[in-house]
Amino acid sequence: MKKISVLIAGRHMTSITLEDEFYDVLKQICKEKKTSISDIVTEIDGMRKTKNLSSAVRIYILQELKAQSNFSKTTL
Repeated sequence: MKKISVLIAGRHMTSITLEDEFYDVLKQICKEKKTSISDIVTEIDGMRKTKNLSSAVRIYILQELKAQSNFSKTTL
């Protein structure tokens, strides 16, 4: 598990905890999108439907992987 400190919207510091596998994929998504983890987490924070930010990040990662591999929403 990794505890990551991130700056939300350039003004609020918080931390998320992710399993190593999720963290590795998040870094890869950021690399592909040419953006930072803080920018991605800020985006996720603005649209999340769950109170837990770490869970929202995991859901985002899953959605990104599904989109990349052409899974339909009903596959999982």
